[in-house]
Amino acid sequence: MLIREAIREDAEQVIAVIKNAEESNFMLFGPGERKLETEQFTKFIENINKNSQSALFIAEIEKNVVGYLIVQGNNMPSRVSHRAYIVVGIHSDFRGRKIGTALFSHLDDWAKEKGMHRLELTVMANNTAGVALYEKMGFEIEGTKRHSLYVDNEYIDEYFMAKLL
Repeated sequence: MLIREAIREDAEQVIAVIKNAEESNFMLFGPGERKLETEQFTKFIENINKNSQSALFIAEIEKNVVGYLIVQGNNMPSRVSHRAYIVVGIHSDFRGRKIGTALFSHLDDWAKEKGMHRLELTVMANNTAGVALYEKMGFEIEGTKRHSLYVDNEYIDEYFMAKLL
């Protein structure tokens, strides 16, 4: 498995993994709810690569993208330049193979190199596999956003999790 920063040519494969991950019903967007187009996502990759505090990492097996991790930070305002927000997704055919662990390990190295101090994410409280991965990688639950999401006619709590480097 190779973990690397995405390039514009990865756009279609990353979109396919995003769409697959949304089918888990644990992502912010539900299945088929978001219309991702290659041209638009190619521009997203190019823009994220221009921001020194952000990145899109992909996990690749035999030249196929099987997972992604987006880290978004900002230089301004300076009061928040030490932190970044994380979104991660793994293709359903490749879950349970330590891909998430590899992506987060790569993130840790990158974030330390960038001088980041805090990494943040949100996760549905009922996503036990996601919560377990994040806790394994050093994230802690800092709070619960009660009834934060409405999924399949049910209100779902979200955990706000963070890790200090």
